[in-house]
Amino acid sequence: MSAERIVVVGAGFAGLECVKRLEKKLRAEIDRGDVEVVTVNPNDYMLYLPLLPQVAAGVITTQAVTVSLPRAVKRAHRLPGTVIGVDLERSVVIVRKISGEVVDLPYDRVVLAPGSVTRKFDIPGLDENALGMKNLAEAAYLRDHVISQLELANASTDDEERAARLQFVVVGGGYAGTETAACMQLLTESALKRFPRLDPGLVRWTLVDIAPRLMPELGKRLGEQALDLLRRRGIEIKLETGVEEVTDTDVTFTDGTTLPTRTLVWTAGVTSNPLVKNLGKDLVRGRLKVGADLRLPGHDTVFALGDCAAVPDLTQDDPEAICPPTAQHATRMATTAADNIVASLHGGPLRRYKHHDLGLVVDLGGSQAVAHPLGLELKGPVAQVVTRGYHVFALPLTRTRLRVIANWVLHLFGGDEFIRIGFLSGRKGTVEDFEGADAYLSAEQIRERARAS
Repeated sequence: MSAERIVVVGAGFAGLECVKRLEKKLRAEIDRGDVEVVTVNPNDYMLYLPLLPQVAAGVITTQAVTVSLPRAVKRAHRLPGTVIGVDLERSVVIVRKISGEVVDLPYDRVVLAPGSVTRKFDIPGLDENALGMKNLAEAAYLRDHVISQLELANASTDDEERAARLQFVVVGGGYAGTETAACMQLLTESALKRFPRLDPGLVRWTLVDIAPRLMPELGKRLGEQALDLLRRRGIEIKLETGVEEVTDTDVTFTDGTTLPTRTLVWTAGVTSNPLVKNLGKDLVRGRLKVGADLRLPGHDTVFALGDCAAVPDLTQDDPEAICPPTAQHATRMATTAADNIVASLHGGPLRRYKHHDLGLVVDLGGSQAVAHPLGLELKGPVAQVVTRGYHVFALPLTRTRLRVIANWVLHLFGGDEFIRIGFLSGRKGTVEDFEGADAYLSAEQIRERARAS
């Protein structure tokens, strides 16, 4: 009798937590060879996304925000690659290994947790000129890019060029965009001490969003406090404003203004991984519609969770409400999904996912933060303590937690070295460069592959 194979697609918050839970619950079955757990992920680490702005700002190192899969995954088999298609009829996931080889991987049960990708719009010049903040490479590149702009401005003899290189634009007033603008503004402010030829008044950070408020999930009062704090630090906030066109020398906004700049960071939201969109199944706001037990309707062996899944929010009175795509929900969905898979193997009842949000935290750099834990509204140093405490608690491994804490302490007392490592020197490092490499199979391509096999 062959082992029951459980394939977990992705090793982010949802995927890794699901694998760890399955290893714990099915330890005896895995050791006997009755069950096989396979995790498919292109990288050998899980990335703790909420701390990416601090990586770009040099507060913590790139290694500190990664969780090693060889350390975290004890019994599951790790397959390095990207799932580019799922054949629901044949119960097969199609994997492109990091070597480029494409293979079929049959499953008895599959967990879809591929996460999300940066949401882009049909804006002229966006693909060619916008930088992202969705993965480790983008954060490392952004840091290099910003420091290089300071160096080039410092060396320039052209006043217009110098002014343009010292203008930085972040598009997206959500958590990622707000934290990125806040942390990077502190980076440039501190770096100016090393560039005495630069006029501090020329360095400007602009945060742009089409919405009327920053981070509306925080509530009106905390959102306004964050807005006021950023403005007092010199960050210009342009609300109810979008981007009309981007070139390599300037950006034009929907209000008709044009700003000369060499830096536009695009953090205007995320969308589901193309993998789930190509399944041909019902979507809700671009996410795969699943039941409260996290199963795909009509496919009892397929579970979906995290950013890619529209999971009913049972804590709300609105029957159409779905859980927000946050790390907090993803990790807790993973526990429910793993328990339901175990129940399905053992013939037990499945349970529905239900979780009351514990609140939100936003790190604005230094000692400044706003937080909304358990209904409380906090700001300033107290909020910063809560924010960093939450991140330490949320990190999966003790080793990772200690590394992050050590980085915070070292930066507090030692500051930054403002070293440009030359990452991807000579390339633009745009969102398209970092996130446009994977080609996912359409439903028709999957059918053609099935016929050929």
